[in-house]
Amino acid sequence: MTTEKIVIIGGPSSGKTTIIDYLVANGEVCYEEVSRQIISEAQKEGVDQLFLTDPELFSQKLLEGRIQQFKDAQESDKTRVFLDRGIPDIVAYMNYVNEESPEHFIAACHDYKYDRIFILPPWKEIHITDKERYETFEQAEELYKHLLGYYSDLGYDCIEVPFDTVEKRANFILEQLKS
Repeated sequence: MTTEKIVIIGGPSSGKTTIIDYLVANGEVCYEEVSRQIISEAQKEGVDQLFLTDPELFSQKLLEGRIQQFKDAQESDKTRVFLDRGIPDIVAYMNYVNEESPEHFIAACHDYKYDRIFILPPWKEIHITDKERYETFEQAEELYKHLLGYYSDLGYDCIEVPFDTVEKRANFILEQLKS
């Protein structure tokens, strides 16, 4: 059996985590975003924003985590697995801060292919900042453009999830998977 690998992407304040939490509560298997753990560990070591301090190191840690998630999903006995962000997010974020991505990052985007990509646009009404989410709403909009652009450049057909209640957004995703 092949497990369908479904990625949910979007910049900060797009509702990703809320939708993923809803999917999990309703029996779906979702692998959570690895960046919050990396950020938290760096902050414990006195580095406030590792992504801003050392984008390549932060991105390397993300790459390792996301490749592992991909492999775990591939070995899963489930029909489908949702992932909170994918490997191409790393290159899109590096592009956003004008960092050149090492060749092995780009190669990983081509080596590990996902089945479906859902993208959530930034949502001004729910935008907040915290210790891990420091981007302004305008930065969230720019990140969205970089994500959509890079996934599209890789040949993915990104399905935009419309603004609505959590339940309706999650059901939109599930309905799209039936087609």
